[in-house]
Amino acid sequence: MSQLKGARIEGSVVVVTGANRGIGLGFVREALAGGAAKVYAGVRDTSSVTDELRDSGAEIIALEVTSAEDIAAAAAHCTDATVLINNAGLHENDRLIKANDPDAARREMEVNYFAPLATTRAFAPVIAANAKKSGASGSIVNVLSVAAIAPTAFMGGYSPSKAATLYLGGITRAELGPDNITCTSLIVGSVDTRMAAHVDGKKEDPRDIAKAGLRAMQRGEWTCDTDRMAFESRARMALDPVRYETGLGKLLFMSDLSTKA
Repeated sequence: MSQLKGARIEGSVVVVTGANRGIGLGFVREALAGGAAKVYAGVRDTSSVTDELRDSGAEIIALEVTSAEDIAAAAAHCTDATVLINNAGLHENDRLIKANDPDAARREMEVNYFAPLATTRAFAPVIAANAKKSGASGSIVNVLSVAAIAPTAFMGGYSPSKAATLYLGGITRAELGPDNITCTSLIVGSVDTRMAAHVDGKKEDPRDIAKAGLRAMQRGEWTCDTDRMAFESRARMALDPVRYETGLGKLLFMSDLSTKA
């Protein structure tokens, strides 16, 4: 059986969570630049929308991804959606076992795993109906991290939450493939966003991550390493997983983080 191809960007209707800035805003811009018919930009607080998003041409919708009410309202409003980009994320910058805030990991799991699960459940029937109507595929994209493919101690609860969503992607493919819906998991390195503001060195442009992600989605790729750090991290893990994981553990005790070798 041939691998199912993903939705084409041209003419698509895209829903992006966490769209106010960073990678989410990158997806909004790249989808519109690629000919999307419409982009719904989901934001947690519609009263604090950035000028960049407001001027993008996207339709801004309230979508706090931990709110069941917001998710249901968004799915009811975006009835023409053909693509869902699960981008919203949370990094509490705390340890996991020796946490200063024991509830930080729970919040990270809520935003990074349970929210994509909830939005996928809500939008799957919408995307499936539109795929059936048009005879074309629909797609779901989950924005993850190199922390999803190896235990990343200095990222505390963020790492296991992203690992959980990597598995969510595989199960999504199995369940929704018969509905002509693909699911692509993006393994992302260090990107020039607020989340990585404390990291020194080379950081990717959010729009480049979005470009790579949308290309992978259209090809129907299951998993995509979006940038150099992601490729190098996977290669190092494959060559010597013990050494790689040990190196990540040492970063837990460093006061300054850098992408430099």
